[in-house]
Amino acid sequence: MLVLAARLRALPRERLADALRSREFDPSGVRDLFDLAEAITAHDAVDHALDRLERPTLAVLAAASATADDAGWTTGARVDAELSRIGASESVVHDAASALDLLDAALLALRDGDRVHVPGEVRARLSARLGDDLPDAEALAAPAPPVAVRTDRPDHGILERRAAEAAYGTVAATAELLAGLAAQPARELAKGGLALPDAKRLAEATGVDLADLPRLVRRAIEAGLVVRDGPVWLESDLGAEWALHGTAARWTRLADSWRERIPGALRELVVRRSDGLSASSVREAAAWYYPGGGRWLADGLDRLIQDAEALGLAVAGEPVETARLVLVGDVPGAAERLARHFPPQVDRVYVQHDLTIVSPGPLEPSLDARLRGFADVEGRDLASSYRVTAASVNRALAAGETAESIRAFLESISLTGIPQPLEYLVGESAARFGSVRVSAADASDAPARSSVRSDDAQLIGTLAVDQSLSSLGLRQSGPYRLMSRFPPDVVFWGLSDARYPVAAEDGEGRIVRLRRHHVGHAPAPVRRADPIEDLLDRIADGDADGGTELAWLARQLEAAARAKETLTVTVRMPGGDTADYLLAPASVANGRLRARDRKADIERTLPISAIAAVAPAPAGT
Repeated sequence: MLVLAARLRALPRERLADALRSREFDPSGVRDLFDLAEAITAHDAVDHALDRLERPTLAVLAAASATADDAGWTTGARVDAELSRIGASESVVHDAASALDLLDAALLALRDGDRVHVPGEVRARLSARLGDDLPDAEALAAPAPPVAVRTDRPDHGILERRAAEAAYGTVAATAELLAGLAAQPARELAKGGLALPDAKRLAEATGVDLADLPRLVRRAIEAGLVVRDGPVWLESDLGAEWALHGTAARWTRLADSWRERIPGALRELVVRRSDGLSASSVREAAAWYYPGGGRWLADGLDRLIQDAEALGLAVAGEPVETARLVLVGDVPGAAERLARHFPPQVDRVYVQHDLTIVSPGPLEPSLDARLRGFADVEGRDLASSYRVTAASVNRALAAGETAESIRAFLESISLTGIPQPLEYLVGESAARFGSVRVSAADASDAPARSSVRSDDAQLIGTLAVDQSLSSLGLRQSGPYRLMSRFPPDVVFWGLSDARYPVAAEDGEGRIVRLRRHHVGHAPAPVRRADPIEDLLDRIADGDADGGTELAWLARQLEAAARAKETLTVTVRMPGGDTADYLLAPASVANGRLRARDRKADIERTLPISAIAAVAPAPAGT
């Protein structure tokens, strides 16, 4: 403990912070460096670190632990000799020095030149696990099993085309998911998961099986494209922006999100052993390289393998080059490679007499978004189809389009002009638009919140008896007026969905434009306090308050007393000289040390102010 605390004190703050971030420990109750040393050598903290060590590094730690003396010290040469004795592979022996550097950075074994100190708590925990839930030292040091060489290597061109098809399908399904949520948010159940009606609606819109929808939604949430607002899920503002990008840029966002959630150790493993690996061999290799394993490994592998095929990074368990590129951080390069096989986007459509619009390929995203404003999607594939109806045109008019703007847009993208039936439908819908008006009710009409009016008394009567509108609770208050207890926007969209030519108006009777497309705003990143920096600040404040050197000496002596350790204590003598004593501290109180002198076999009491330095006792004492 004393050696570890001294190392913690000697490390520059930045390096210490990096080391602590690689560890998992309980910071509560840590007031000084000795408390910190105890926290990172607790059983759970040591197990967490051991579970994340690669097999060769564990072998080197086992060799260091086996050759350490009672005080925990060994040397690099003794570690090498032990590795040779247990038959370690050449690569393990060759890389032993690098492994010791890694262990030093993780505060599991502390290097001092060629000398290496393994804290007693680490040695004890490792010894308890070797041969139990970890392989024994000989097995840890054994060579890596060979990678099976496949003699039936598949055609990588075919694999990449199939991967691109899967990636394109995932991107297209995600875009449909966002469009579905933009049109109508999905409700989250109290027990978790989407409400069944919303799940069925979105599964149909995206073209995925109902059982696969949660994975599609999860990927969109993790990429920030979908956010929760109270009890509902909405397209986010980032998702609305994403939907206007091309396929390659859309895929890049999903691939970046996937990569961020793969533990770095797994990324490196797959990159190193990517040649000839399949899904099963990735699991086998990971289990061999990380024998501690645990939940972090299982979760990381599940994510690595399950989403890889959906994103075009593997086909039938066979990784493709895009997987390696993504895992090394070259996501743009992977996107460019996949995009070679994506179907080209088009910017022209066929407008037909039956009021359908057919895109001969994936429509450019901004054109698709505009077209959806006044047409309903009927079929989504490489060639998509849309249908224009009176209700869809009325929806566009309510959102601010005009008959002229719709005609101008269609003329700009149509390869076949605008057929007469469509021209008539747009004109007729525009002429009828606003024959039913919805506005906020007057305060005197409470508890009603909305007013529905029309100059056509017969139309008002039809609305009053229409059973499809019963959920709006419309009640007639005159030959030309209906009232509802629901807000105007709810009543407006209810009438619009029922295909009535409805418009919203303000208190002055002016038509106002409503948009159903609501987006949720991704929460701004909250700058949370860094717990490691807070911890180091707390320790630094404690040092400053306690009178650094004397407080440090006192804590070293207290720790040695608790651990029943023997120390070499350097004492300043009256003439200015110093003398070394081999002491076993018993207690520290009132600025004085009471200890047993091991050589003289007497008890000594010394003022702490007279102590120049303390150090671990020489080995064998």
